[in-house]
Amino acid sequence: MSLAVEIAGLRLRNPLIAASGTIGYGVEVASLADFSRMGGLVLKGLYLEPREGNPPPRLVETPAGLLNAIGLQGVGARNFVRDFAPRLAGLGTVVLANVCGETIEEYAEVARVLSDAPSISGLEINISCPNVKVGGMAFGADPRMTHAVVAAVRKATRLPLIPKLSPNVTDIAVCARAAHEAGADALSCINTLLGLAIDVERRRPKLAFGTGGLSGPAIRPVAVRMTWQVARAVPIPVIGIGGISCATDALEFLIAGARAVEIGTANFVDLAVYGQIEDGLTDYLKRHGLDRIEQVVGTLEYPERAAVRSET
Repeated sequence: MSLAVEIAGLRLRNPLIAASGTIGYGVEVASLADFSRMGGLVLKGLYLEPREGNPPPRLVETPAGLLNAIGLQGVGARNFVRDFAPRLAGLGTVVLANVCGETIEEYAEVARVLSDAPSISGLEINISCPNVKVGGMAFGADPRMTHAVVAAVRKATRLPLIPKLSPNVTDIAVCARAAHEAGADALSCINTLLGLAIDVERRRPKLAFGTGGLSGPAIRPVAVRMTWQVARAVPIPVIGIGGISCATDALEFLIAGARAVEIGTANFVDLAVYGQIEDGLTDYLKRHGLDRIEQVVGTLEYPERAAVRSET
């Protein structure tokens, strides 16, 4: 039985990818994580220059979720290529960089810089982060801006491009089509949902930034629905993201149409989650008499909605 999948021309040993921002640049957890059980790894987001991020507190737990406002702290693209990229060659998994920017020009320049790193196989374009004051979600919420950013990055690199879509929009399928038309090779779906947690005694936000991005099991039904919508809207592969911590969670996304999934918040609980999910997927194939995980992708039997007549 095979768990291998192909995304944007990249062959992954299984459909399990570590989500950006949850295990740094990989090298920080090299002694803790078994990269041989991962299909891929998305690095922590990179701007052109180093970035301190938002002041603390930057994380707060919520019911069945995690609210964060890290603010895309990072070492900067040039420093990453010099200091971190050479150490990634031995990880044994596909490595994707996460490209950030405050302007369209910065996105393109970061892509150029990262394209020179031999350990980088593709680029995830972060046009959907809700935790920064400039750029971030603004690019992913407007399909015209989405198209402009993806088109600019497309001209700057030959690497596979995977824009990360925002759930904080009216119709995610519109932004998905805009990214596809601009040259995206695949799409990540979704980034965090914008949320607010309040300290009722102080009557102030629990996060120093104020609002933050909600992740974890609380958002999974929303993420599955949006992944299903995007997979039906575009002909390119979709990577599902949102609250995955077991094989059943991953299978929901795959059945909805995702070709792979990213695991994020669960990394803070147990980095052995990849092996557990991989074993669970293999067991699922055995139980259902299937040979390849790709046979599961997009198999949702969704009932046709009954016509509703308004009675007046």
